[in-house]
Amino acid sequence: KINNESKLSLLYLSYALMKNRKEAVTINTPSPMEALSGSCLNIPCTYTRINIDPEISFKGIWYKTKSGAANVISVSGDSSKSYPMNITGNLKNRDCTTMFHDLTQRYEDKYFFRIENGPNNKATAICTNLQITVRDSPWSPSLEVSGNQTETEEVTITCSAVTPCPHAPPQLTWDLHQGTANRLEANSDGTFTTKITRKIPLATSHDQFQITCTAAYRLNGRVESANSTMTLNLTYGPKDTSVRVSPSGTLSAGQSVTLSCSSRAKPPVQNFTWFRHSSQGPVSVSKGDTFSFNFSQNIHEQYYCEAKNRAGKQASSVIHVGPGGNTSWLKGKYITTTEDKLIYSNWPTASNTLHKKNGSNTVHWTNIF
Repeated sequence: KINNESKLSLLYLSYALMKNRKEAVTINTPSPMEALSGSCLNIPCTYTRINIDPEISFKGIWYKTKSGAANVISVSGDSSKSYPMNITGNLKNRDCTTMFHDLTQRYEDKYFFRIENGPNNKATAICTNLQITVRDSPWSPSLEVSGNQTETEEVTITCSAVTPCPHAPPQLTWDLHQGTANRLEANSDGTFTTKITRKIPLATSHDQFQITCTAAYRLNGRVESANSTMTLNLTYGPKDTSVRVSPSGTLSAGQSVTLSCSSRAKPPVQNFTWFRHSSQGPVSVSKGDTFSFNFSQNIHEQYYCEAKNRAGKQASSVIHVGPGGNTSWLKGKYITTTEDKLIYSNWPTASNTLHKKNGSNTVHWTNIF
């Protein structure tokens, strides 16, 4: 009679034996695998553990749902099986790669592989089975950008599509360049991916540019498509940096003048700095997007602002501040003023010639300031 202590010992022994039991054969497949209805599925497969003799016969067998003669659906070298599943790998090289044709959802199941090497060396991979699912609609392709999305940088844009059936890969197209060649690439797990790539030197015009890629799959005489869209999000330094004067028009001595600096940048401008030209070079006079001072007829200065973000910096054109007479400037954007009033402009360089018209006489001015 077995007492309770003996029963516990037997249970523990049984558990230990089950835990330490190793399968005679295991298969390596990227399980679970997903197929597309109406297409094929290439199943990369290798088997290990079992000792084999390459000099005698080999037979590979696939079972559906569970092992057993009643569930045999595919046997290597046996064309009598109607199941559209053929072992294409060389079993002598431990390669059990299999091609599954014309899948539909009725083929969703668990599949078990058995290797027979001669009459006395047989084993079934019970624990390492293959799970197959079948979907009706194709996968959307994936879009990726490698490189920094920064102005003047060159990036590589890649569109990739799942390719379960390498004999009928999807056709990829996009709105970047219709002549881009498709290429089929093998993945580390034995599956395949179809890709197209394009290198683009970036400019600010590419910011918020949308790219759409479409994958078209051929499925038993019909074509099913899916697409993906991505938006480029560029970083660029300040652009169109300019200065605005307020108030506009004529100013009297003692009146407050405000210079405002604006710029287009991404990310937005972090720092605005105001500079005044001097005989020793530019001198920083203020920080911030505005700079104010009281106008005086003794002022005769040149100012500009500099906008800066983490992607770069840019300076505005020079603003000239000084008194003027009853003068109208014929070149550039200038203001007609009276004495003790303000003249400001996007002044030409010293090498340019200015034209001052006073009545019917024209006087040429050079090297102003």
